[in-house]
Amino acid sequence: MPEFENLVQGQMEIMDKLLYLQAEIERCQEIEKELMALEKKAQLLSIREDISQKRRDLAAIQDLFQKQTEQVIQAYQKIEA
Repeated sequence: MPEFENLVQGQMEIMDKLLYLQAEIERCQEIEKELMALEKKAQLLSIREDISQKRRDLAAIQDLFQKQTEQVIQAYQKIEA
């Protein structure tokens, strides 16, 4: 049972990171829209790079979350067996 609880706790932490990164991407996209309207190209490039990095981070965390989900399922199945 401790293994299952540890896996679930780890998943909750990853979910927090996912939600944070999604909110950050949305925030950066709003800034991107504002900069486009103001035609500040240098700042626009910077925020676009930031968005790209956050999307890569999000994809990596989503992969980790998927793997942890599989581990949680396997741990639960061991408990039930």
